[in-house]
Parts: sequence; C-alpha cells; structure tokens
Amino acid sequence: MEKETFNLSPSSLSLFNDCRRCFWLTLHNKWQRPKGIFPSLPSGIDLVLKEYFDGYMEKNQLPPELNKDIRLFGSKLFSDFEKLQEWRDNRRGLVYQDSEGNIIRGAIDNLIIREDKLIVLDYKTRGSPPKDDTPDYYILQLSLYSFLLRKLGYKTEDLAYLLFYYPSHIIGLGQIIFNTSLVEVKLDIDKAEETWRSALFLLNNNCPKESCEWCNGAI
Repeated sequence: MEKETFNLSPSSLSLFNDCRRCFWLTLHNKWQRPKGIFPSLPSGIDLVLKEYFDGYMEKNQLPPELNKDIRLFGSKLFSDFEKLQEWRDNRRGLVYQDSEGNIIRGAIDNLIIREDKLIVLDYKTRGSPPKDDTPDYYILQLSLYSFLLRKLGYKTEDLAYLLFYYPSHIIGLGQIIFNTSLVEVKLDIDKAEETWRSALFLLNNNCPKESCEWCNGAI
C-alpha cells in the first residue's frame, strides 16, 4: 500500500504534540477541532510591525528595539525584500519537500544576519510582559523555521529571537504606547525534524485511540 503524503506546518505539529488523535483526524479530513474566533488586532499589529521593520531594512539599520541590545552588536536585518515577502506569505513561505513528497512549510516574520548566518526574528503581541516560561511555547515553531532555512541551503544560528510587544499606557488621541522585550531562544533543530518525521509516521498508521476533551466521541 502506497503511503499518503502530507503538507504540515508548525501549527499542525503543535496540534500533534497537544493531541495525536485530533491531529490524525484533522489531517485525514475526518474531523476538526473547533476553532475560536481569531482576534484581528494581533494581525493588524503584525502588518504594521513588518512595515516598520522594512523601513529600517531599507536604511540598513536596526530599529531601536534591537539596536540597543548588545547581543545584536554587528548584526543587521535580512535585506532581500522579495525573498522575505515570499517567506512571509502563508500560502508560500519557507517550503521543504522530502523524497516521498511530504511538505513542511512555515511563514516567518523577519530575519537577522550575523556574519554569514541567519537568525529568525518573530514578533509576538501580548497583553502583559512575557513570563519566564513563555518562550518555551515557541521553541518548536522557531526550530522548524531554522530547519527549513537550512534545507534551503542557508546557514543559521542555533538560536532565535522573540520580540514581545505589550501595552504600557495611552497618550493623547488614544495612542497606545508599547513596551518591548527581546528574548533569546535556544533552538532544537534535530528535535523539530524528529517531530515532523514522527507526525508523518503517525499519519500513515491507524487513528490513535487515546482522546482529549475535544476529540472524545468524535468519529
């Protein structure tokens, strides 16, 4: 029997880690975990941030949020705008296809260059400052981005940066002032690839029986 091929992403692999049965049912189009209403504000801020960073990229500068950080001394923003636009696009993004036809893809926010290596930079909007364990939730996502860049032939660091924006106060005319926090995240790129391979193995076998509160009783 010929194996099926699948198109996966960091979000689908996050579901794999959360519940194997939800993941299997979703990728086999049998059932899908109900989704809540996605707020539009983070998406709007994300677009504004990308335009803001692109303005500094055109000037070959780091924005103040990054320029003041000693960890980024000697770094600069990735300056191939057309390629960056492609890699940001959810319908295109960073894409790798294995020898069996399985695809893994992801869409990044931005990249930093240090010497000849790329570093993933991801923006996050929160209502409050990040906690000590907040970055842990993004290790798989960021590791997969770096894995994809390496598969495309680029050198990458074994780390990434999360740039958190969270509200501070409001000034005249309703303008919201944001604080920022730049957090360095240690990546586990081998674990990211292993997770992808494990997910593919699961998908080519029978649906798991163990369920969660979401998929209990589904199908």
